[in-house]
Amino acid sequence: MLDYDKEAVEYDALRGGEPRAEAAAEAVLGLVPEDTRSLLDVACGTGIVTRRYAAARPEMRLTGIDRTYGMASRAVPRLPGAVVLADARRLPFRDGEFDAVTSVWLLHLLGGPEDVRTVVGECARVLRPGGVYVTTVDKAAAHNVGSDIDAVLAPRPRRPALDTAAAVEAYAEEHGLRPVGQARFPGRGQGRSPRRTVTDLRRGWFMTLPPGDPLADDFAVRLAALPDQDRPRPDPEFTLRAFRKG
Repeated sequence: MLDYDKEAVEYDALRGGEPRAEAAAEAVLGLVPEDTRSLLDVACGTGIVTRRYAAARPEMRLTGIDRTYGMASRAVPRLPGAVVLADARRLPFRDGEFDAVTSVWLLHLLGGPEDVRTVVGECARVLRPGGVYVTTVDKAAAHNVGSDIDAVLAPRPRRPALDTAAAVEAYAEEHGLRPVGQARFPGRGQGRSPRRTVTDLRRGWFMTLPPGDPLADDFAVRLAALPDQDRPRPDPEFTLRAFRKG
């Protein structure tokens, strides 16, 4: 598991920066009703996406939460007075406090299915009746773009996906949320090159291949043998699901 306190410094640069943030914010806001007056962004990270919500909807009250101090501290200058250090499994807000709740690139990182169920339940709890919850699903699958890098990495051990669309929809239904929409957006600037993928292997990006593991070293050798070491392969395409409460 990556240390997001350490990752915070380079997080935006390593994940597509402003172009990716623009694509994500546009897609999320396309699923958030125009009359929304308050929005909670769960796991807001550095705030690079959240601040675009605020810029696009100046009449909307924005709150961002993140459990990692390093990430939240970088969000504060982007969202002055609107960032809370908190755990998504225990949101420090009243029932029905927000018109909309978002969680982008979060559910796949949680500890297990019960954590995902709990977070979805908390997002539902703080939504007002009629409010909308928007979240990414199938995060890991989005990165498989059919490239030569994917072919090399295909045999690697995998952690069971926690954020499949079917699982998230089932948890949402348990908490009174019904599907109302979906969208896709490109992870601009996130197309992997062989050299970058080797770097990611070395720093623990792939949770089932810890740095120093002989299997990780074997994959690194195979990746280093691919042509066009610095040419990014196609960008991933992420999926959003929207749910309405009640």
